[in-house]
Amino acid sequence: MSLKKKITMTVNGLTVNAEIEPRRHLVDFLREDLHLKGPHLGCEQGACGACTVKVDGKIIRGCLYLAVQANGCVVETIEGLTKSGALADLQEAFMRHNAMQCGFCSSGMLLAAAELVEKQPKSTREEVREWISGNYCRCTGYHSIVDAIMAVLEARAKGEKIKPVVALA
Repeated sequence: MSLKKKITMTVNGLTVNAEIEPRRHLVDFLREDLHLKGPHLGCEQGACGACTVKVDGKIIRGCLYLAVQANGCVVETIEGLTKSGALADLQEAFMRHNAMQCGFCSSGMLLAAAELVEKQPKSTREEVREWISGNYCRCTGYHSIVDAIMAVLEARAKGEKIKPVVALA
């Protein structure tokens, strides 16, 4: 008798059918079975935010969320949101402000930042710091990340988006 459960979910716009063990975490399913490397496995306790993904429009910790819980849900990872262009101005701001160094925290940090920009577009620096406090970054010291998020908030308040710099060849 198989203990595996059949699941179906939409991941980055594609329907995924699988048969998995009920105890398998969503981040493990995404990384190992679907070969998506954006969500990282860090602390495995939900504290660092490296495994952050969106399920039905809300950010969650993929290391604490079982894949069977996502059955019938829409799952979005950094790969899907990048391809759709949903994070383009945030990604550009992160690059301009040197807010992505080793990159380990970047996918979770970008998802948290995107949620903040959407839900609290008039945030102060202190509110940005509080919002991203559940995501650990060991490289930047957070100043550049806050600067990048503030740049996006300020641009969007003016009805603008930060556009990529076009390099001349």
